[in-house]
Amino acid sequence: MVLYLFLVLYRSGGDARVLARIGTRYSQGEAQGTEGYDGQFVYYIARDPSPSRVARYLDVPAYRYQRILLPLAARLLAGGDPELILWALPILNLTAHMIGTWVIAILLAGWGISPWYALIYGLWVGFVLALRLDLPEPLAYALVAGALLSNTLRRDWLAWLLFGLALFAKEVTILFVASALLSYLFQRRWRQALGITTIALLPFAAFQVWLWLVFGGFGLSSGGSMATSFELIPFMGFLRIFVHSLVYGLAMLVVFGPAVLFPTVWGLVASVKKLLSRDANVVVLALLLNTLAIVFLPFSTFRETGGLLRFSCGFVMAILCFTALFNINRALRLGLWWLVLNVFILKS
Repeated sequence: MVLYLFLVLYRSGGDARVLARIGTRYSQGEAQGTEGYDGQFVYYIARDPSPSRVARYLDVPAYRYQRILLPLAARLLAGGDPELILWALPILNLTAHMIGTWVIAILLAGWGISPWYALIYGLWVGFVLALRLDLPEPLAYALVAGALLSNTLRRDWLAWLLFGLALFAKEVTILFVASALLSYLFQRRWRQALGITTIALLPFAAFQVWLWLVFGGFGLSSGGSMATSFELIPFMGFLRIFVHSLVYGLAMLVVFGPAVLFPTVWGLVASVKKLLSRDANVVVLALLLNTLAIVFLPFSTFRETGGLLRFSCGFVMAILCFTALFNINRALRLGLWWLVLNVFILKS
């Protein structure tokens, strides 16, 4: 990871802006300017977190601003210096991802699985892309990993706090928070259910209300500019690709069939079987909710390889934890093939 980022920066002449991929459409307000990528919004918020001033730099202000944790952390680390913020973002992300991978390794070892399988998480291409583009997935899922470990160790308050922070890093981690809440409810652990609701969910809900008051809309949605809504028919988001381009659809099927679609179906069936056997722990429920999210994923996410790979970070984490917890060694070994997808970083 360090070597990869070093090479990217070396090729850019040491300009850290290459990581944020800043476009002129939002930075300069040029309607026909370059679009850039999502990491630029993280940088804009970190540079000036004032809602009234930063809104004009964001494609969908409430949606982008809800991911406030990484921008604020980078601003704090850089002392508010705009140039240093460009370096603080990759430093924070890389550090968080290393810690997250280490925590996953501890979890696997605790379940009797070789910690080396944590590399499936650590080298998942979605995380590599997020590191390359100053995006919040490494921080968000490192916090989720810490919450899962704390949950395993019965350190409830710490788990709830980390889950809550993860929500402010990236809202899609709500799938894991909901999994923890549902596991408490299924197990009739009412005090824990109240605790995670109070510490993790209520502050995030209050923040959503604040976003609505400030920006005129809630942050929770299916994406930024040009995003389509979640589908009602299973895998319709993927099938819509064929309507626009048969060739592109077939190419996506060849790559993402074995990489995402087939594992999603397997994960859905496996998690439902565990639930039917009354094994409703947080790992089982996390796999169920993350697979369901992919089943109904919007077309706008499916059609963009980078977006799909980054959205699948939670799914990869869930399926790795599930197969490790239940010692499904064949699935763990097959998971190593995911590392081949890192060929996608060559074009970044």
